[in-house]
Amino acid sequence: MGSSRQVARRRVFYIPGYDPIHPRRYRELYRREGAEQARLCGYALALGPKAAGGTYGWHVTAQIEGAGTEADIDVLVWSDIVRGSMGQSVGATYGQLLRTSWAYITSGALLRLMRLRKGPMIAALYPVGMLLLQLVLALLAGWGGGALAAWGLEAAGLPGWLAALAGWAAAAGIAALVLIRFRRADPRFYAYYLMHDFAYAARWNGANPPELEARMAAFGNTIAAALTEDWDEVLVIGHSSGAHLAISILADLIRAGRVPAEGPELSLLTLGQVVPMVSFLPRATRLRRDLRDLSRREELTWVDVTAPGDGCAFALCDPVAVSGVAPPGKRWPLVLTAAFTRTLSPARWKALRWRFFRLHFQYLCAFDALPGAADDYDYFRITAGPRTLAARLGHRPPARSRIETPVNRHTECG
Repeated sequence: MGSSRQVARRRVFYIPGYDPIHPRRYRELYRREGAEQARLCGYALALGPKAAGGTYGWHVTAQIEGAGTEADIDVLVWSDIVRGSMGQSVGATYGQLLRTSWAYITSGALLRLMRLRKGPMIAALYPVGMLLLQLVLALLAGWGGGALAAWGLEAAGLPGWLAALAGWAAAAGIAALVLIRFRRADPRFYAYYLMHDFAYAARWNGANPPELEARMAAFGNTIAAALTEDWDEVLVIGHSSGAHLAISILADLIRAGRVPAEGPELSLLTLGQVVPMVSFLPRATRLRRDLRDLSRREELTWVDVTAPGDGCAFALCDPVAVSGVAPPGKRWPLVLTAAFTRTLSPARWKALRWRFFRLHFQYLCAFDALPGAADDYDYFRITAGPRTLAARLGHRPPARSRIETPVNRHTECG
């Protein structure tokens, strides 16, 4: 597969992270941010209905670097699985908190993850701290309200024991009401959302649940079909938790001989990955095997892009190396940085710096301070431009501050 192949037609498969929202949000994000990046960089980009059938997506026509291109972009949807895993009551979510904390602490994963980046560990501990704070506030409100109710009822002539019983009932009701109000306000706090996210991997100690394995197999069939069609490049993008799904799917396809030697160029772009949150768990043997196998294959180009400014990702951590499964002859991934402090203007960086969840999606957005060189990280040139991922980014040296130290305790591969 030649990395210098000119791209006129591209098929892109985007695998989201743990996200319950309808995939139309990604189309609108691409439309808005693509138009802004095109304006900033002086190229043309337009969206329309997708030409190819299959999953949810859109069609892109572009004039970039003097060449006309077309791309069909598909979102490989697993938001229904995410929504199913998030359908938890308040009490069940606190049960998840206990089980998830136990899984990461007793397996030794938590302490070893702390040796990598502090940002994602703060993100991981945040829902625990926030949920416990909400519980304390609810108990305090219940205690105060219950005591006041008991005092009022006793002053009104109710027997002491009955007033106390009514006070306890009032306390329980008030505490439950406060917790329910916090649950409804979670779009502001993200505590329940993040707890469900971490609990999804921890519930199976790093193994994929059956419904996710079935969906990944379906995704693999869709990508394999595209590899037999008339495309110049098939580009798979795994974002956040979607990165480890993309890694496993492509490892399965290559091992099964479903990547034709004379087919489209196969590229993998992982963005804002959180692979160690899963690969450090004891039963993540399948993922560790896939990391090991994919890292030495010639059938694809794999580029991993993160940024230290993204507090929700394991920035510049080589997911294969830190997981302790780097084999002899390792080729991938090429670890690069999106360098938010250099690719965003000072004003834009100041506006986004403390918006952690928004920054986790910056890889899919416009950068207003790109130098404009062809090998800059530009999501829209990568997905709609005339050069393959290998030709655009493959010649760049890896990030100098990347982390490659193997710190994972669990290195068994399935």
